[in-house]
Amino acid sequence: MLNLLRYNAKPRLLALGTACLLNLTLLFSSLFSQDSSPSSSDFDGNGVVDFPDFLLFVTAFGSRAGQDRYDAKYDLDGNGEIAFDDFLLFVDSFAASTPPTTPQPPPSDPRLTRIELPEGFHIRIYAEGVTGARSMSLSPNGTLFVGTRPSGRVYALRDEDGDHSAERIIVLARGLNNTNGVAVKNGDLYVAEINRILRYRNIEAQLDNPPQPEIVNDAFPTDRSHGWKFIRFGPDGLLYVPVGAPCNICNRGDPYASIGKLDANGTFRIIARGIRNTVGFDWHPETGELWFTDNGRDRMGDDVPPDELNRITADGQHFGYPYCHGASIADPVFGDQRSCGEFIAPVQNLGPHVAALGMRFYTGNMFPEEYHNQIFIAEHGSWNRSSKIGYRVTLVRLNGNRAVSYEPFAEGWLQGESNWGRPVDVLVMPDGSLLVSDDQAGLIYRISYSH
Repeated sequence: MLNLLRYNAKPRLLALGTACLLNLTLLFSSLFSQDSSPSSSDFDGNGVVDFPDFLLFVTAFGSRAGQDRYDAKYDLDGNGEIAFDDFLLFVDSFAASTPPTTPQPPPSDPRLTRIELPEGFHIRIYAEGVTGARSMSLSPNGTLFVGTRPSGRVYALRDEDGDHSAERIIVLARGLNNTNGVAVKNGDLYVAEINRILRYRNIEAQLDNPPQPEIVNDAFPTDRSHGWKFIRFGPDGLLYVPVGAPCNICNRGDPYASIGKLDANGTFRIIARGIRNTVGFDWHPETGELWFTDNGRDRMGDDVPPDELNRITADGQHFGYPYCHGASIADPVFGDQRSCGEFIAPVQNLGPHVAALGMRFYTGNMFPEEYHNQIFIAEHGSWNRSSKIGYRVTLVRLNGNRAVSYEPFAEGWLQGESNWGRPVDVLVMPDGSLLVSDDQAGLIYRISYSH
């Protein structure tokens, strides 16, 4: 078969295209790079066999005519030429090194030394093996519930010996539809899929044998684009649920591009519109106002538009999408239909394409006073910018309701153009430490402070 592929152009191109598609599917479906032992396929020498290695190999393979750009490291079978056999070896070695779940580093993961924090702050691993860890919710009894996306898993984490590390990790559900959002109320666990909200009654009494969930609402749109949901109970006791825009830029009307809440009967009511895709919100501890992050649209360039930090001061407010981005950037498609002056401007423009997700006001007592009631934001990191940005936790400092600074707090998951982790959500623990979830590394970190 290899001889046929080598000498017959059409089957060879077909096989190449098929192999590329299979490999890309494997890479993107995992949503994170695969750690590996040192390998001849690790062409960029970063210790990871990942998508940049794939691109390097394809470039070398595509420019090998006449062997004018021969590089021995891409000649995997050592026969003096970069041929299709080498491509098959690369695909096979990558697939063979890909386990069902990500190999997790030990708690003393040396990569944590790359994380830069302000003086006096420390980071360690709170839980490992939490594949695809996304949004977090803590019960009053200390169980940390963690959602995911493509795997459809929901986790329960327990630190039962009080050492600030979860030694018990339970998979409560699997195979559901992008279970990003989790929330706890009155002993019940609420889980958000793309098109419905589920409730697991009295969950902590049944962690090892969870009950079948009840359906709270199954009337949400089924669109997968921006369909995953962050959910939280507000100060009014109601469950707040966003519905993202089902596209990069479009105007599909209600309930898309909104935040709403479910009443006691599970009926959804919109409270704010013009919100492209929020995956994190919190209430100001003093004013009770809802603040949220929003992801800006793509394909307007590397540096526009910004992601946003917003606040809702009254029901019915509109935050601009799809007509306006940031405070004053008219959309090239919809911007001529309405003026930016009609909408609520962001409290703070965030980095362009940083994918600002989870956010929390810091209400703990461990960190210095200057952090009290300030906002921590998990930036998942850009996916289509020419140079990567984000992959960090940032801090927005406030003076009243006015943002006065936007600065890095924890960074180091991005090294050059290679990222080994992607922060998703943040959560303040009762002792004042800050948890950070990472869906690429499958880890939950704990950031603490000591003099």
